[in-house]
Amino acid sequence: MNDAMWAGTVAITGHEDAELEAYLARPLSDAPRGGVVVIHHLPGYDLPTKEIVRRFGAHGYAAIMPNLYSREGAADPDDQAAAARAKGGVPDEQVVGDVAGAAAYLNGLEHANGKTGVIGYCSGGRQAFLVACSLDIDAAVDCYGGFVVREPPPDAPLSASPIVDRAPNLSCPLLGLFGEDDANPSPEEVAELDAELTRLGKDHEFHTYPGAGHAFFAVDRTAYRPEAAKDGWEKIFDFFGRHLSA
Repeated sequence: MNDAMWAGTVAITGHEDAELEAYLARPLSDAPRGGVVVIHHLPGYDLPTKEIVRRFGAHGYAAIMPNLYSREGAADPDDQAAAARAKGGVPDEQVVGDVAGAAAYLNGLEHANGKTGVIGYCSGGRQAFLVACSLDIDAAVDCYGGFVVREPPPDAPLSASPIVDRAPNLSCPLLGLFGEDDANPSPEEVAELDAELTRLGKDHEFHTYPGAGHAFFAVDRTAYRPEAAKDGWEKIFDFFGRHLSA
């Protein structure tokens, strides 16, 4: 594997022609490659998620993470995230438009093969499912996205409505990675979504890890579970390898 890459900040056009900051990593080779839009978690456009973008770049993908909180105006990403969370997050329509702009940016890069996937974590997992039901993309990965089938509890920091009713519009294969000890989504919620996608005949595969809770991919948190994360990454790269190759 040749993992030489360029990584840095770029500007993209998002929902309603808004200019957004985004973080891009792309290989330096001239081989045809698929693209991956990484949707950050509720804490925001942060260093751990940029590391995920670079990880995709090292594996031969052009990957981009739009800063969904760019419109908050603050120079510090932590301040932007705090302002966005105070509003309950980002409206669903705006997320879809921003991801559409990020995907268009990837497909406009030299050596793009025209195939695009999306992956998200926590709130971004829910948003990855939303995007896969709203845009024509090639593969989607939902990493423990809550509130897809049920309303958030009253004290939740995210203002969101269930989106399982959009499942008939799922446009691509879906990989779901969940923790057995998670509360949002709980194993019961995962089972509900699995049953609905099965009923609809949608191409999906779900994996739930025992001993893992929410955010088990997060290396900077006590929730990190190395065995689950290692297996999850293997499944992600196998899944994207099957669906985003030329």
